[in-house]
Amino acid sequence: MKLKALTCVLCAAGLLGGAQAATDADVEKSFFPYKNGVPTVAGLTPGTVIDKSNVDQFKAALIPSMAQFIRNGQTTLTVGETYSFSISRNYIDATRANLSKAALGASVGDLTGFIAGRPFPQEPDAKDARAGEKVFWNFQHNNRIGDSYTIWPWYMDYKNMASGKTERSLKQEYHIIQWKHRVDQEPRPEVSPNPAQLLRSGYLKVHEPQDLKDTQLLISRFSDDAKLDEVYLYLGFQRRVRRLASNQVTDPFLGSDLMVEDFEGYNGRMRDMKWEYKGTVNLLVPFYAHNKQKLAEERKEADGFKFIDFGGEGECFPNVTWQLRKTYVIDSVPVDPNHVISRRTHYVDAETYALSLNEIYDRKGELWKTFIVAYTDSENHLPKNAGRGVAINDGFSITDVQAKHCTTGSFKVHLEQDMSPTRLFSVQNMRGSN
Repeated sequence: MKLKALTCVLCAAGLLGGAQAATDADVEKSFFPYKNGVPTVAGLTPGTVIDKSNVDQFKAALIPSMAQFIRNGQTTLTVGETYSFSISRNYIDATRANLSKAALGASVGDLTGFIAGRPFPQEPDAKDARAGEKVFWNFQHNNRIGDSYTIWPWYMDYKNMASGKTERSLKQEYHIIQWKHRVDQEPRPEVSPNPAQLLRSGYLKVHEPQDLKDTQLLISRFSDDAKLDEVYLYLGFQRRVRRLASNQVTDPFLGSDLMVEDFEGYNGRMRDMKWEYKGTVNLLVPFYAHNKQKLAEERKEADGFKFIDFGGEGECFPNVTWQLRKTYVIDSVPVDPNHVISRRTHYVDAETYALSLNEIYDRKGELWKTFIVAYTDSENHLPKNAGRGVAINDGFSITDVQAKHCTTGSFKVHLEQDMSPTRLFSVQNMRGSN
């Protein structure tokens, strides 16, 4: 009886992930935050251009680094209309069907009872010591890939911010597959066989330039968060596959400003970070309708598809409209004291749980990089992606504010299962695909 009583006390304090059971009302609020109206800020309307002349008027709606970029005259920001991104009905239904089945274990990274959907649809509670962890479990299991997706092509450009010179350009393909907890694509709920009990895998292959041609990267995450990710790199000029040590995922990826751990805002295990919920705010974030933007003429695809454009100093900033959206602010602090960063501040979209904005601080606690991930809804993208209910990662920029350098990414995303067959996600494929 004493043990049971102690467990109840710990649950109430949030130390074992306990919380009141989620309800249909929680699901409704989680997936439809703008049902009764959108956020507003006095004087901020669609079409407003924020520049250094008025940035302080709207600084409460901007992350600190973005406000400083604008204040410095390095970029401007145009406000777009806030609207709901449609989310897969299957994903929402799975959330309803599995309400309150997911629970946190005694240690960070332990999740029990999760089946599919959004694990914790309840609003984050500042009194809950593990609220930040729950928000990030929702990110880990959000519907950002629709069970599988392909980026082809993915152009990545390395830019000197001061001179405006593009120093290097890569052309690559990237595939992701969800092995378990699938809700949209067959087979459901998981791909079988899956003897290693993988959760998700990503496979990247470089096509250009010639000196990096056939370089490949394979990242596999296990369903058990206690297991280290398996990361393999194939270098074309060496013609061999090598497994990367866990600390190498924080090295510059192919010489860019991006680390493997940065992918999608955070690409790591839950237990490798301490998570702290800092509050809920209304922020301007790069969410928009792709087909309604002023798009780049450069690299136009044969089917007419155009990539997002970049502008501002060094052409380091996505030239898209930004929406005022409900956002959760989460700090993640590495458990490893020798990590290359001291913390990240993540700005998590409350409707989709996409990480559109991330600020990365060096070991001294000073701002090192700002990572902007641009999102479009699938209804306003390629015709074949319509109806999928996925927030599509449309491109990114990551700016090293200390080195005055940036890396930008331009994506063409395909939500087609046939483009990401299971055979891609193996070491054997890496050896035989060059």
